[in-house]
Amino acid sequence: MRIVTSRHANTRILYDAERAPQIGPDWFTPEFWHQKAQVTGEAPGRGASVFIEAAPNEHWVLRPYRRGGLIGRFNDDRYAWLGAERSRAFREFRLTARLRNAGLPVPAPVGGCLWPRGCTYQAALITVCIPKARPLADVLPTEAATPQLLSRVGAMIRQFHDLGLDHVDLNARNILLDAVDSPWLIDLDRCRIRGKGGFKKRNLERLKRSFDKFAPDRARRHHTALLSGYNA
Repeated sequence: MRIVTSRHANTRILYDAERAPQIGPDWFTPEFWHQKAQVTGEAPGRGASVFIEAAPNEHWVLRPYRRGGLIGRFNDDRYAWLGAERSRAFREFRLTARLRNAGLPVPAPVGGCLWPRGCTYQAALITVCIPKARPLADVLPTEAATPQLLSRVGAMIRQFHDLGLDHVDLNARNILLDAVDSPWLIDLDRCRIRGKGGFKKRNLERLKRSFDKFAPDRARRHHTALLSGYNA
């Protein structure tokens, strides 16, 4: 990975020059890929992520940054401009690259783009798509959610915690299972590397609430199996 920054008129881009040497601002807009007939699908949710067939054997995910909650009703895609390196997209890109370089299971970052305007900016991020992945949330209510699988998920989370990652939105939709049921962690927006603190317990409690939501009848034993892998 060779991380490079560039400017194009009123945009700023941070990207992997080895994976996407010709990247430009248009690449971060769904319209660009729709015009090229390379959009293969869209994910539900606030950010309306777009799945792209960037090359015959390369699939990407384009995720525009969107606000939620009450503020999102009035301002859904603009953030306070405090400099490029403090932007949501650049921080998530660099954190994802750091975790991937450490050998942890996160999607490879392709690029992050900013559109500053006055004291605010808009942003989008592109990452490599995990082939045939499905959210853990879809598996939890089924017989496929075995104790062995949940134990592997717990062991995966422990790897991130040992490095100090505080995943502020650790839930069953942000854990993906690939074609061989290996777990991956996604959506590192607003996450950060910390020292000691109570973030590990908070992360696990948030994930437990997610289990309660997606598989209420199985949540307790799923959580027990996850902790067995986490504490192994």
